[in-house]
Amino acid sequence: MPVSDGACELHGCGTLRVRGVGASRERLPKGWLERSSAWGRERRVWSMKARAIVQTAPRQLELREFPLPDIDDDSALLRVEACGICGSDAEQYAGVLPVPMPVIPGHEPLGVIEKIGDRAAKRWGVDVGDRVAVEPLIPCGHCAACRSGNYQVCRGRGRMFGHGYIPISEPPALWGAYADFMYLDPFSIVHRVRKDLPASIAVMFNPLGAGFRWAVEIPHTGPGDTVLVLGPGQRGLASVIAARAAGAERIIVTGLARDEQKLALAREFGADYTINIEAEDVRRRVHELTEGRGADVVVEVSANSPEPVAEALYYVATGGRIVLAGVKGFKVVPNFVSDLAVVKEVTIRGAFGVTSRAYRSAIRLIESGRVPLEKMHTHDFPLEQAEYAIRLLAGEIPGESSIHSCLLPGS
Repeated sequence: MPVSDGACELHGCGTLRVRGVGASRERLPKGWLERSSAWGRERRVWSMKARAIVQTAPRQLELREFPLPDIDDDSALLRVEACGICGSDAEQYAGVLPVPMPVIPGHEPLGVIEKIGDRAAKRWGVDVGDRVAVEPLIPCGHCAACRSGNYQVCRGRGRMFGHGYIPISEPPALWGAYADFMYLDPFSIVHRVRKDLPASIAVMFNPLGAGFRWAVEIPHTGPGDTVLVLGPGQRGLASVIAARAAGAERIIVTGLARDEQKLALAREFGADYTINIEAEDVRRRVHELTEGRGADVVVEVSANSPEPVAEALYYVATGGRIVLAGVKGFKVVPNFVSDLAVVKEVTIRGAFGVTSRAYRSAIRLIESGRVPLEKMHTHDFPLEQAEYAIRLLAGEIPGESSIHSCLLPGS
């Protein structure tokens, strides 16, 4: 059957690439697999349903099935290999994040292109069978934030519109990565990732991307800088890795007594000093380690507690930069002495999203193999254990702890 670059000459429809039919780049008219029984596995793909975890209310998850969506010229279907789990998942699960429900969570997708429209393949530079990392946010492309290059704070669709945050009432429902398959919107942003890497390591593009943006891009960290990271969770460790890659001269990390394993890992990843805030006077220790000057960059990534935000003003150097990236459940910050920010001429920046540039830096670092990231990854879970995985990361499972974990829907 002759097929043009843009449409089927017989039916006038767009073109579609489907995994496993002859050469991977073979283009077939949309609907061909529905009309033919000759393609075996591909017909089964079209008739399959996707399992997905649906959050129906705070702390309420259930496993459901959804039909696979139709794909047009500008969209794609992702077979989810892995979905990372972070503190935002725990906050969404607990109902702290204002996310419309019911919703399929999962904002850290890694997967393989299962089906893709012709224009989408050209636009993204990927094809059927390629492994991609998917950015959480789906920008509108036309609002003031997008036009100014700040698409990570796009609200052009009326709210934060992104994978893992769009309710199932909005077709085609499969927006989140707690699922076997996920729909890729025409405005989704994808990055190709090498296929020989373990999925549980490749999916670390998300926390590492945060490290590069929060600890390097925003505060302009470079050689000679002293960087203080408040909190040794996965984003804190990612900040250590990124700051070291950027050439920071001295890196200090704080944590609790129960964080000893994480603090040890921080030292292995490049931290020069770690501070147990329950056993040491942090202000005095930072003063000693920086010869009285303070830290050039303070990256606040601790979870829930607002106190470190106020303390950061005592740790930062005159003229220094503070990046606030740890969410606190919208709690008020007690004892925040704004005069310290004034007299020190401190720059304070919030950090919510991650840029494509930071994600690319993260992927390059993962693919280089220079950092033993497998030591940061602690748990893999099948889709059915999503609730346990979230509660473990949130510290709700007695006797167990997690640094980085992910769901592997196909396991």
